[in-house]
Amino acid sequence: MTIKEQLSGSVVFIFQHAEEKPPGGAREMIADGCLDDVDAVFGAHVASQIPLGEMSCTEGPIMAAVDAFTINIQGKGGHGAHPHTTVDSIVIGSQLVGDLQTVVSRRTDPMDPAVVTVGVFQSGTAFNVIADTAKIEGTVRTFNEATRQLIEEEIRAIVAGKERGAHVSCEINYLNGYPALINPEQESTLVRKLASNVFGEEAVITAPPALGGEDFAFYLQERPGAFFHVGARTDESYTQYPHHHPRFDFDERALLNIGELFLAIAEEYLGAS
Repeated sequence: MTIKEQLSGSVVFIFQHAEEKPPGGAREMIADGCLDDVDAVFGAHVASQIPLGEMSCTEGPIMAAVDAFTINIQGKGGHGAHPHTTVDSIVIGSQLVGDLQTVVSRRTDPMDPAVVTVGVFQSGTAFNVIADTAKIEGTVRTFNEATRQLIEEEIRAIVAGKERGAHVSCEINYLNGYPALINPEQESTLVRKLASNVFGEEAVITAPPALGGEDFAFYLQERPGAFFHVGARTDESYTQYPHHHPRFDFDERALLNIGELFLAIAEEYLGAS
């Protein structure tokens, strides 16, 4: 008898497309009906920072809300020898980058984790030309929804103030991406219990929350469930690189561990005999 024949219900597999680019693909999947007739939803993430054989399923907020912004600055270009005839978009953009750092350092509660990161600054074409345009792109990470809203308001206010004070026009596009991923207590406890049964109590750890984002958060807004991290690091050098590093790799035995845990969850919910 196959495992499928032993289950008294159905298991739905969800392909997680476009997860790395907000707004992600989860909302489209939900709108398309992937959660119809689904009672609970669970997800796993390979974790290069956790040793192979260990796993973590922490209750509460474990991954941050992810927002993104683009600021386009329109100044007035000209010759580098005649700055008084221009409106220098690079200088103004540089000031904006610095000003944005004061949102977290001076406007949010230091006990409430938040990040404002500028990842792109593009401007200029030649060493002796004052650029007329500049583009800034960045991301905002938060756990608290009120803090999330506050940061967006502050960024918009800073951009508006720079626009008035520096005699430029600024366009800001602000994308509210993934919400914070919050694991319910009941389902998190269940996953830890099942992981202890499968791998042993010593294999279950409690990893701290991270300001990385994950569009699985949308699923947990619709159904009970949990998201867990499964270790994939060994003493081998190729497993030592963090996620998104160009040399990132992991021990693929972690995938077998994920599979075993998913089977245990399915058996728990669907009453395998």
